Amino acid sequence: MSPLLTAEPPCIKDSSTFCSQVFEVTNNAWLAGSANWLLTKPLKILFILLIAFVVRLLIKRMINRVTRLPRSGGKLPALLRPLRERAPEVLGSAVIERRRQRAQTIGSVLKSMSTFLIYGLAFILVLGELGINLGPIIASAGIIGVAIGFGAQNLVKDFLSGIFMMVEDQYGVGDVVDIGEATGTVEAVGLRITTLRDVKGTVWYVRNGEVLRVGNSSQGFAVALVDVPLGYSADVERASTVLMAAASTATSSELLRENVLEPPEMLGVESVTPEGIQLRLTVKVRPGKQWAVQRALRGQLLAALEEAGFEPPLGRLFPAKAAAALENGRRQSE
Repeated sequence: MSPLLTAEPPCIKDSSTFCSQVFEVTNNAWLAGSANWLLTKPLKILFILLIAFVVRLLIKRMINRVTRLPRSGGKLPALLRPLRERAPEVLGSAVIERRRQRAQTIGSVLKSMSTFLIYGLAFILVLGELGINLGPIIASAGIIGVAIGFGAQNLVKDFLSGIFMMVEDQYGVGDVVDIGEATGTVEAVGLRITTLRDVKGTVWYVRNGEVLRVGNSSQGFAVALVDVPLGYSADVERASTVLMAAASTATSSELLRENVLEPPEMLGVESVTPEGIQLRLTVKVRPGKQWAVQRALRGQLLAALEEAGFEPPLGRLFPAKAAAALENGRRQSE
């Protein structure tokens, strides 16, 4: 047998070491000298992995707890309370889905980051226990990371844009938004893709990294804007009075009352065109309700002008009355 295997290792002389304890039990010099590799290091590595697993499990449970919606759906998850929320109250039940998706998406990012950091640190500690030089590995990992990041820069851009959009709550489920390439109601929000459905029913999938600007029609309040055409011969002051009276009656009705936030306001003459004059009237309404209020007001305002005896410009809106007026004029000239 080789003298290297039969020689007593120096560590057995120190009674406080694990090597000395193994030698006392087995009386085997090789086993005592290899005790550090055969028992100590595997136990340390196992302990590191166990601690990493337990820490990740505890952090995952904590994230699940702070991202879970309370049983009372009107409250925010604990994770979202420090963050600003712009969800309009008029969304009703859609607010719950919006909050759930936002909390789950942010929670998913936190879980992925925590898993990467915890297991990455555990991997480095294990390599250190094995006596491997970490310098070249870290340098290689840095080069690979740069190469992957450069090749997948669009994907990284989408994810980063999605994270900031979630944190800032720029838009969410139920909002009506204009993001340049598409306009519609948000159906789902993810870290990479936002899903919209437009008024024609078409579903649009938009990458978050391609969104350069967002026009949100569902935050705070909205303005119902109605332009009413008049002929050049019309009395503008009287027409404004008639329109204000009709608008006040319409907004006080049961159909529109819940959506109106402030009384209607007559802005006056908005434009003068070759066809006639346009008067503009606005009403401050709840977000997302401006289109329904506009449609209801247009019909009632035009009907009020007709009842008050105002002729439409060039007969474009009421061709029957315009034709009758022309026929009367022709008969009088004869």
